[in-house]
Amino acid sequence: MITSLGLTSFRLNDGRQLPTIGLGTFGMTGEDGIATLVAGLHNGYRLLDTAVGYGNEAEVGEAIRRSGVPASEIVVTTKIRRAGHGYDAARCSIEQSRRTLGVDQIGLYLIHWPNPRLGKYVDTWRALVDARADGEVHSIGVSNFNADHLEHIIDATGEVPAINQIELHPHFPQERARALHRRLGIQTQSWSPLGLGGRATLAAEPVTAAARRHGATPAQVVLRWHQQLGSLPIPRSSDSARQRENQQLGSLQLDENELRAITSLGRSGGRLWGGDPETEER
Repeated sequence: MITSLGLTSFRLNDGRQLPTIGLGTFGMTGEDGIATLVAGLHNGYRLLDTAVGYGNEAEVGEAIRRSGVPASEIVVTTKIRRAGHGYDAARCSIEQSRRTLGVDQIGLYLIHWPNPRLGKYVDTWRALVDARADGEVHSIGVSNFNADHLEHIIDATGEVPAINQIELHPHFPQERARALHRRLGIQTQSWSPLGLGGRATLAAEPVTAAARRHGATPAQVVLRWHQQLGSLPIPRSSDSARQRENQQLGSLQLDENELRAITSLGRSGGRLWGGDPETEER
């Protein structure tokens, strides 16, 4: 746990620096989606998280162009879906994402799910390694990979992912996964960082008590909890005021007791979205 926070970025194992918070873009489509994304950039976000499966890579690219924020300041993450698994299919998917986003190089490219029954995630990982060598992507990683999946791709290629983006929130703190990531030098990212719409998580006593003590909102407390655990949260919000609130964590720093109390909310079966990496195929 990071109990003294002087953190402005996370350093990946390939040397890349990432902001300590990103903006999830799921559901942000069409002109309304573009407007929401432009607002997010104007509100200070410099990491946008999308995926082929979200169907909004074009909107993300257009929002960057309309925002006036230099593209060099923004990291875009996108992810390959099941249909793009396999070496050749993955290389084609990467090229399609580059065209759809309107970029020469993708900032961070992930395998969205391992799809173990399909059995092509190792070859897909090889494609990402080669795409990075060819300059098509800057950094590469995975999402929703468990220990066995990570072991297989590392043993097969010698390449350690820069990121593993996993479901992580106070009701599902993923202690074993985080410990494994630390040992391997993989940066943890948290999807669904506020839990199920934030309701149960943000109303939990350890969260509200810390919020009262620090004069912060419950969401700010939970997002700082992620960062102090060493994980990069990717909250999703279409509300401009909420976007700013989630960014403005200031000097908020949780003490060790607060960190432990929030982590203690973890429970068996804490997954909220039913996505078990050992069985999920998407």
